[in-house]
Amino acid sequence: MRDFLRKTSRVGLVLYALGLGAGLGLVSADWATRGRYPFGGVTVGPWTAWPRAGAANADPYARAVNARRGEIPLAVGEGLLLSATTDDEGRALEAGCSYSIAGHTPPARAWTLTVTGRGAAEPGRPALRGGFTSTEILRERDGRFVIALAPGARPGNWLPAPGSSGPIRLALRLYDTPVAAGTGSLDRETLPAITRLGCGA
Repeated sequence: MRDFLRKTSRVGLVLYALGLGAGLGLVSADWATRGRYPFGGVTVGPWTAWPRAGAANADPYARAVNARRGEIPLAVGEGLLLSATTDDEGRALEAGCSYSIAGHTPPARAWTLTVTGRGAAEPGRPALRGGFTSTEILRERDGRFVIALAPGARPGNWLPAPGSSGPIRLALRLYDTPVAAGTGSLDRETLPAITRLGCGA
């Protein structure tokens, strides 16, 4: 009887260890691929560039993040992705808040600025603008632009923000840009500033 109980307890411990290991592995994998790429980022102000996200030899975590998002990253020779989850003061970008995205972009043949974190579209409501391209943006005489990211309509370049609460992310994609070859040339003055204007009604 004692031998039976001893064997049973050993089997139970082995099963417990296997279950615990599998659970911790799944939780850690979910955490590592839930947000942005965990490795290889180059941060300039609120913006983070991911020069190797679309490389053929990208690390497994970057590939997992791409698969989870359902995104096709820019290859090394195609361009550069920069993302922002905070404003210039380091505060998280929140749906329901209003922001000013102003300044210039690094030299590129074309660029797009999009916002993610809207969630599922509500049935019966018209689709909202998801971003701007370099060909349709209104600019100042010196080439500078100002985009208003806000839940309510604004004059000029208005990018609708989600009205509900929750984090949002900005993605700036530069196409055919020389900075893709070396992110060391990125400078804070060449990237748009993100300023929180207010939250709530």
